[in-house]
Amino acid sequence: MATHTDFDLEIEERRRVLDAWVEKRRRIAALEAEAADLLVEQIALHDAEVSKSPFHREAIRRSMVAEFSAAGRVSRGSMDFAFADAQALHDHLPAVRAAFAEGSLSAGHVREIARASALIAEAIRNKKVDAGVMALFETAVLVVAEQDTAARTGAHARRVAGALIGESIVERHRRAADERSVTVKSLDDGLALLTAVLPEWIATAISDRLSRMTREVVRARQDRAPEFLPWWSDDDVDAIHPEDFALDDPAFDAYAITAAADSDAKDASATSADADADSDAAGRIFGIDGETFAIDPEIEHVPDDTRTWAQIQADLFTDLLLAGEPSKAHVGALGNIQGRIQVTVAATTLAGSDDRPAELDGHGPLDPDTARALAGHNTGWTRLFLDAAGMLVETDTYTPTEGMRRFLRARDQHCRFPGCRMPTHRCEIDHQHDHAKGGKTRIDNLGHLCRAHHALKHPDVPDPHRWTAQQERDGSITWHSPLGRAYADPPPRRVMFV
Repeated sequence: MATHTDFDLEIEERRRVLDAWVEKRRRIAALEAEAADLLVEQIALHDAEVSKSPFHREAIRRSMVAEFSAAGRVSRGSMDFAFADAQALHDHLPAVRAAFAEGSLSAGHVREIARASALIAEAIRNKKVDAGVMALFETAVLVVAEQDTAARTGAHARRVAGALIGESIVERHRRAADERSVTVKSLDDGLALLTAVLPEWIATAISDRLSRMTREVVRARQDRAPEFLPWWSDDDVDAIHPEDFALDDPAFDAYAITAAADSDAKDASATSADADADSDAAGRIFGIDGETFAIDPEIEHVPDDTRTWAQIQADLFTDLLLAGEPSKAHVGALGNIQGRIQVTVAATTLAGSDDRPAELDGHGPLDPDTARALAGHNTGWTRLFLDAAGMLVETDTYTPTEGMRRFLRARDQHCRFPGCRMPTHRCEIDHQHDHAKGGKTRIDNLGHLCRAHHALKHPDVPDPHRWTAQQERDGSITWHSPLGRAYADPPPRRVMFV
């Protein structure tokens, strides 16, 4: 009669948890498919509205995306992708749509397949291939998608699409080069992920240059002069200087032999009390070829470079981007462009009275030491006064124009549409109550909006698709959508000094 050991029971429990997790993931995928179907329904409503007002096509779509973005608390870009994926599933990917509904594919798989299918759809529209090619594409892609990761599925789908439409490797690379971009994503603890999508040969060249420069830094720090060097008086015309030695001169090696030099120093101090006193006054003593030299204790020695290979590469990357000049083909205005950030920090922190974290506006906390260093290299800082609740109420350098702008930049930090993180220097200042309709240019009627969200309120947008915004007494902005919903965007609470 078979008996179950503790190990067998443990294995059985682990299998149960794994099976339950896989099933839950399948159900999540099925629900994602249902959500995509709802987006297809919304697209149909959108198309009906556009057919009535074709002139306002862009405004209608912006309003739709903004509504779903605010309601679902997701970024505008993510909603754009979600609508595009849903449209692709509905229009020309019935087999993928069915697998998605069954939970066989995740939303990540669907996104990769939908993007690759755009190549096939474009070729069909241009009559480059027959409409039946899309079915072949689905069949070939699903074989891999149902057995492998989304990333591998994406690579496979792009290869299949290129082969089916007869696209050469040169054409694929030229098309892919159009997708080059640079993005920033905030991480924890004051770090951010800077991602550059570049042609592979350029990325490889950049990596190689960084590696060779890093290797040179490491080599240089290994070969650099010793930390302790003798001191000679510049007044003595017969004095010996470091440059008097060749690097291969045996006497030069004596500088680095601190243990032997200390021993010589002790022998020298035992011979004469005056020498001992001089040793105490001057610091460490070195003996070289029968002569004795003392190190000046006032000399500040450079600390050892203890950075790792990855840290050196990151520092070189930063130096090249922020301090390097653009290529000669872009001289002029480009050469004067520098990196720009906005920092909010308490005056007490700048003075060193406390170590409260500053704020890298639009991104997150910034350590106080970095904020102080930035403040020391910049001018034009403006004091801001806060009330007992911590709300910004006035600035001591207020003027009808720039003073108000400084105030608003400090208060808003980023676009004031719910969920948008576009920094204020890339936004426009908007009148919540339209200026053309009597809205005053006052702090309590102004706020920063990025161009995409500013366009939602534009007077040219028809009323059925136009958004409105109202600023409350606490600085929050309440948005009212065309569907009658209200979305509130509270002001950042940590603004103290800019």
